[in-house]
Amino acid sequence: MTVTEFQDARSGFDTPLPRRHPGARLESGGDEAVPEELLDQPVPVAGGGGRHRPGQSAVHAELGVLRDRVPGVRGTVLAGIDGRLLGHDLTAGPEPLDLAALAATTFGLGRQCGLTLQQGPLRELTVHSHQGYFTVYGVSDEVLLAVLGDDRLNVSWLHLEAGPVAERLADLLHVGGTT
Repeated sequence: MTVTEFQDARSGFDTPLPRRHPGARLESGGDEAVPEELLDQPVPVAGGGGRHRPGQSAVHAELGVLRDRVPGVRGTVLAGIDGRLLGHDLTAGPEPLDLAALAATTFGLGRQCGLTLQQGPLRELTVHSHQGYFTVYGVSDEVLLAVLGDDRLNVSWLHLEAGPVAERLADLLHVGGTT
């Protein structure tokens, strides 16, 4: 197979998957994994380290920390392991609902790799594409932090900053950290 034939063969994979409409519910129809009142907690005066804007919740402030501290971060998504969108800090780009679903899928694949290879629980998984990065971290056994980055992203720097953010999110959501 020539390179041209390979590029033509993969062209079917260049189109995105069908998208859910904003606000669409999953078939399970259950409640959100994180209660809404936790997402709306006021920002504490001290601690955290995120952008503190009037009326912004502490969780949403933490989601903005990585964009503020790590060059190349385009935004963050907080998702349940079932793919539900719990919160986001995206201003443009992919639909947050799609990223939440991708985070859950990525987590599931990474978790299965860890189990199969007998290397323990998943800590993080990074997908490096031609024009950027998508990294998923476990905040708890039920909540994920996904980070979307462009091609300038320093992944090592992201990993250093994301650990403390995930810990603070776990505390704010009262869900306990990952092992």
